[in-house]
Amino acid sequence: MKKSILTNIIAAIVFTLFTGTALAQQPGIKRTELQRHDLSTPGHEAAQTRIDFAPGAAFGKHTHPGEEIIYVLEGTLQYQIEGKAPVTLKAGQVLFIPAGTVHSAKNTGNTEAQELATYVVEKGKPLVVLTK
Repeated sequence: MKKSILTNIIAAIVFTLFTGTALAQQPGIKRTELQRHDLSTPGHEAAQTRIDFAPGAAFGKHTHPGEEIIYVLEGTLQYQIEGKAPVTLKAGQVLFIPAGTVHSAKNTGNTEAQELATYVVEKGKPLVVLTK
């Protein structure tokens, strides 16, 4: 039993290092990975994550090694995609972000906001890469 617990802890640490989840945590932001599965396209996987934003919280500039498909679950979020005007979305609205595109997100409302992010990415690469 102890060996199983230790194995699970080690697996969680390795998963965190390879997905970049620990690096992606920012104040007022909580990322919860819901599922991750291999795709029929070799070397690719799909991952779904719920991101919770405290009022006024912002997730800084970052990229993903594949496409990101966003569905706003609750609240109001403003997205800044490099080279484009900011886009503000409310619950029920969607956004597509191409692979490798620098972008950021901010909760512009007075209540918590949530998004469901679905990623189609290259397997083995960090899910989130922070940029400057």
